[in-house]
Amino acid sequence: MQFPYKILVLDDDKLVTSSLKSLLMMEGFIDVAFFNEPEAAINYLKENKRDVIISDFMMPDINGIQFLSEAKKIYPNASMILLTGYADKENAIKAINEVGLYKYIEKPWDNDELIINIKNAYERSKLVEDLETKNKELEKYTLHLEEMVKEKTAGIIEINEKLEAIISNCADGIVIFSQNKKVLDVNPAAESLFGLSKEILKHKNAEDLFIADNIDWDNIFLEQNEKFLREINVLNAVNGNNIPVEISCAFVPPKFENDNGSYVFVIRDVNLQKDMERLREDFIATLTHDLRTPSLASIQTLEYFLNGALGELNEKQKMLLANMKKSNEDMLGLINTLLEVYKYESGHLHLVKTTFDFELLIEECINQVKPIADNKHQNIEKIFINLNNNQIFADRNEIRRVIINLLGNAIKYTQNNGIIQIKTEADGNDLRVSVKDNGEGIYKKDIPLLFKRFSQGTKAKRSISTGLGLYLSKQIIDAHGGKIWLESDRGKGSEFFFLLLNAVVQKEEKEKVWTV
Repeated sequence: MQFPYKILVLDDDKLVTSSLKSLLMMEGFIDVAFFNEPEAAINYLKENKRDVIISDFMMPDINGIQFLSEAKKIYPNASMILLTGYADKENAIKAINEVGLYKYIEKPWDNDELIINIKNAYERSKLVEDLETKNKELEKYTLHLEEMVKEKTAGIIEINEKLEAIISNCADGIVIFSQNKKVLDVNPAAESLFGLSKEILKHKNAEDLFIADNIDWDNIFLEQNEKFLREINVLNAVNGNNIPVEISCAFVPPKFENDNGSYVFVIRDVNLQKDMERLREDFIATLTHDLRTPSLASIQTLEYFLNGALGELNEKQKMLLANMKKSNEDMLGLINTLLEVYKYESGHLHLVKTTFDFELLIEECINQVKPIADNKHQNIEKIFINLNNNQIFADRNEIRRVIINLLGNAIKYTQNNGIIQIKTEADGNDLRVSVKDNGEGIYKKDIPLLFKRFSQGTKAKRSISTGLGLYLSKQIIDAHGGKIWLESDRGKGSEFFFLLLNAVVQKEEKEKVWTV
């Protein structure tokens, strides 16, 4: 077996080098350089790498320790073996300390022991070399890691500075609470909102800062989900103003040990917003109210013309004036609807509940819209289930408005010769009413839009309606404590429902009138 170990042997005795050459070649060491002069050996080492260097101790010019010291400067990782004819422990210790000697072997040596020591010395050299390579790689990686850490740290610092700047300059107040509702930190906007410094606010908790009768703060701080809170006020300690606010709160999970998490409250002053809403609503109310008088006057004047009170008219004149009267009536209807929406939203409208015959109300509503349905050759069917002539307790005029609106929509969106069905069903004391048509139906994605203000219910087809009818109907049913909804699918028609709870009055009950 051959060993490609790179070995150098120096001994001033040619007999020794010859003997070692024969031994090493016989053992399979094929890359061994032998020298009898130190200077020649040093020059060779400058050009040729060696893993193991073996030197005699006693030589004429320099001793083995001096030679190995020079060789160590050239190849620090090479394993050094010193051959000595003296059992001189002092020299051996000196060689170990000064040169980093791997082994010293006394002459005469044991060949087997020498071969084992050479092999071990080679393995030691390789381990040291590999370790040095790994150390260099580790050092390089450490430097790279340090650069990455510096870069990431700089990035985090920059982000934190930006975040701190955003929080500090945010127009909304930001308050951070612990899980036990104590204030941990606030931004300048929150200090301004409460009229208190950060130091004082840190001694407060949620109950101290907010005025809200309908908020269970213990529950807010138990549930770890996002919330949006309305109808809350804060008291400014400087000017004594009671400021309406809206709060968005979110839970921040714990980031490290012994951290229980925190809650971030973003507090928005909505005082100006509420003032603007009041101005807008007052403007709409004033505008619509002032528009009713000229609209009514126009309708009345046109009625005089059509009745012939101001002279006879030919057919073309009658048709033109009739169209004008219809346009004015539509405008008046829109004005009235806007007024009703405003009254519901502002809380100015009060329901006047009475007991009344619901079947008779359905008949009245059908008779009102029948001329329009007849023009489109549509048939309106009515179905009563379990009503048994019982009366209904609700605001008759407002419920009538809802039914007329639902029937009008069904007529509008159903093609000629279609069928419209209105069904009334009593379930105990609850009343459910539905209006069903066999029109085109509504896409499911558009259904949530129907009951919103100024929505025409569909993105697929633009309507000329105001989008207030269904919105007002929902306001009316909500005011009764009921529910209104739609079931529809494209190509299968639509069915509107509304439910009035505890509205059915048994025959034996006395008539009653309530205002709520």
